[in-house]
Amino acid sequence: MGRLTGGDPSLLRRINSAVVLHALRGADAPTLTDLTRITGLSRPTVEGVVEGLMEAGLVVESAPEEGEARRQGRPARRFRFRAEAGHLLGIEIGPHRVAALLSGLDGRIIGAGSREVSETASEDERLDRVRTVVADVLRRAGVARSNLRAVGVGTPGIVEADGTVRLGTALPGWTGLALGERLRRSFRCPVIVENDANAAAVAEHWKGAATDSDDIVFVLAGLSPGAGSLIGGRLHRGFGGAAGEIGALHLLGRDVTPEHLLSTTDEPLHPLDEQAVAEVFALARGGDARAEAAVDRFIQRLVHDVAALVLAIDPELVVVGGWAAGLDGVLQPLREELARFCLRPPRVVLSLLGEAAVGTGALRLALDHVEEQLFAVEGTVTARRQESSRDGPCPKPWGPTRP
Repeated sequence: MGRLTGGDPSLLRRINSAVVLHALRGADAPTLTDLTRITGLSRPTVEGVVEGLMEAGLVVESAPEEGEARRQGRPARRFRFRAEAGHLLGIEIGPHRVAALLSGLDGRIIGAGSREVSETASEDERLDRVRTVVADVLRRAGVARSNLRAVGVGTPGIVEADGTVRLGTALPGWTGLALGERLRRSFRCPVIVENDANAAAVAEHWKGAATDSDDIVFVLAGLSPGAGSLIGGRLHRGFGGAAGEIGALHLLGRDVTPEHLLSTTDEPLHPLDEQAVAEVFALARGGDARAEAAVDRFIQRLVHDVAALVLAIDPELVVVGGWAAGLDGVLQPLREELARFCLRPPRVVLSLLGEAAVGTGALRLALDHVEEQLFAVEGTVTARRQESSRDGPCPKPWGPTRP
């Protein structure tokens, strides 16, 4: 993807382009005078940048407002950011479903779709279901696949920078899967793959319960929970992408495996059987003694796992997401127990995005990648070490730019 400002632009030119484009995205059909006031740049500089953005296809002149058209004389030219100049996809690949969200370059969702998939499905079956969902979303939105500028993907497992799942026990055939490479065969644009809990943390910071917090932990609750963290507003993956794998803490010598935690019989639950887990929560709310004991065991384990991460990074906020049913009953016990274990207990809230969190975060990954290209600057929430193999082929450049 070509830079907006030419092959080897000056730093000042890139900064000016980024400032003007940010102003255009945040304003409602501004004039050159408006942009000059908003950006603090000179009128000739703003005019030159806007012309370059128009040539690149990212900005278009708007029709004059009705009142302006009626006044005598030529109305001031107005401009708008063309969110439709490209599109982004956010894909969730989970044990029981795959989902996709489609947006323009402004991140506003214009299409969505999902399909159920069996937890026993092979990697080929699961990826075929992904392709089906994506094709359906694009068709219903009337968006050509060639107009996609980036695709973000959220998946269980430890994900390397090139999109390979180094370890993924939740899905059959997932460990060692070159997921990024497989998906790039379907898209002529960069594909960014991220751990699902990390993607959900990004989503809550963008549009959910953590919009006002820069130091957060998102807990993807389950029999083997995972967590994603933002430190100082930036996603923390760790050196090898394994940060937040709190579901592995039971390996430190505890005698009860996660599968036995919520079992009300002598038989362990399947780790991916969300319906069985929801039933245990429902029985506990109804006063069933064995179910209440199982839920207590689950909460204690969850508290210990989350407390380990809270003590390590001292977040302002812990957001709990995962199962749609039963999680509200976890919040108060989690708050009380974290107050016992932690030196400075964080606030604990329920996810506002629910099952859409992973897909929304994946969409944000795609938007961050495009913004790095558009604005030619660093500092996005999800910025990570770059590997040349990760991005794959880029679509055609945005268009000609002014020298």
